[in-house]
Amino acid sequence: MTDETTPSRTRSGRKARLAQRAAPPKVNPASPGQRGGQYRPMSEDDCEAIYATALRLLAELGMGEVPQRLWDDLIAAGAVDLGAGRIGLPPEMVSDCIAKAAKTFTLHGRDPERSIEVGGDRVYFGTGGAAVNTLDLDTGIYRPSTLVDLHDFTRLQDRLDNVAWFTRCCIATDVPDPFDLDVNTAYALLRNTTKPTATAFTLAEHVAPIVKMLDIAAGGAGAFAERPFMKTHISPVISPMRFGEDAVDVVYECIAHNIPMSCITAAQAGATAPATLAGFLAQSLAETLASLVMVNVISPGFPMVFSNWPLVIDLRSGAFAGGGGETALLNAASAQLSNWLGLPSGVAASMTDAKAIDAQYGVEKGMTSLAAALAGGNLIYESSGMMAALLGASFEAFILDDEMHSATYRALRGVEVNADNLGFHAICDAILGDGHFLGSDQTYAAMERDYHYPALADREQPRTWEEAGRQDAWTRANQQAKAMLANHRPDYLGAEADRAIRAQFNIVG
Repeated sequence: MTDETTPSRTRSGRKARLAQRAAPPKVNPASPGQRGGQYRPMSEDDCEAIYATALRLLAELGMGEVPQRLWDDLIAAGAVDLGAGRIGLPPEMVSDCIAKAAKTFTLHGRDPERSIEVGGDRVYFGTGGAAVNTLDLDTGIYRPSTLVDLHDFTRLQDRLDNVAWFTRCCIATDVPDPFDLDVNTAYALLRNTTKPTATAFTLAEHVAPIVKMLDIAAGGAGAFAERPFMKTHISPVISPMRFGEDAVDVVYECIAHNIPMSCITAAQAGATAPATLAGFLAQSLAETLASLVMVNVISPGFPMVFSNWPLVIDLRSGAFAGGGGETALLNAASAQLSNWLGLPSGVAASMTDAKAIDAQYGVEKGMTSLAAALAGGNLIYESSGMMAALLGASFEAFILDDEMHSATYRALRGVEVNADNLGFHAICDAILGDGHFLGSDQTYAAMERDYHYPALADREQPRTWEEAGRQDAWTRANQQAKAMLANHRPDYLGAEADRAIRAQFNIVG
């Protein structure tokens, strides 16, 4: 009887071990919010010199094209009329605003469990962009982005754990009216995710009506302002060194409705800012500080992400270059500068120039996103789904990028060193016992705690891969994206709120 039952027990035990190994870890070994800041491309003296030059630019060159309302507020707060329509921001005024500025704040999700804390040294990957093209899931060809695409991207990323917040990643080119576009963009976010979200407002007069829609989703008048779950992306400063009137108007309106904001500077090296990296960083820092001064003069301590996004052009052709070593370096340096000032940092990465999911795609995305994360960018925009130098968005890219982020978060987590992990006794036991570490308690514990297992990356032997159909990463991502879109159709608004919104707004579809 023993001879008959032992193999059965052995097979049963082996099956249990295999099942345990196949199961996902009980604790995510590579969760969002890992700590960055290990990579510092500049010395302390470098940061001081860049900051000093930025202060000098703001004080002596100043900002141009200042709307009258903002001009009056800045002058009242200590700014100086430099003549020729330019306004100077003295160093003491800038440093005072840095001191007053919000250093951390909560970026709320409609589901409180999905909220994140912005600032400090925590790193989160998210989205951004305004892609006018979408890489079609069926044809693999770029076509104009639609409102359906925006809904689909939103509900797809709702299932992706490593996208910490969602900014609309494409423009619905089939909604031509600017107000309807802003309304339907916000609606798509409300309906399809409960993560923290972000959008943009074309004009200031669009803000108040859309806040009424956000109030309906939040449960009543004034509810959104009490716990804002959507922020705005806005570029109130236009390089080089001038304000944009429409965007400044939006800033005032968003502050009035307690909408947190990412004030984005998007200078381009060699075009709207110096081609030298140090000069670029000085001008771009000055411009983002001008946004910070504006916000904190209007409302001290208002939640603002210091979004200094260095962008690069190919100086041979003038084309925007979203990948490459300069992009990786400049965004890492920007994160370092923002963190050095103690401000919640926002940078851009993973803006590959590749049009297809190929080797160029992998190199540019992996290099730029890892550098930004290691430098400690709090919010890393554009890092999911974006392709073709921000002109395109891809469902497959969302899937592949989500897995890439896991690897980055795992790298950020680093090595935990303690007596148990060093494992002196475990090493002795293995060597003097079975001669290997397979199946030991320490190995099982490390397997659950320390290792991330990719869902898409293929680790099979070549023969096994061939027998399974020789699929590449794009094919696997395409299949997974289609499956998620087929099976995940959330409606986070509910019928009553949806009816109330549709009664007041032109909701398309």
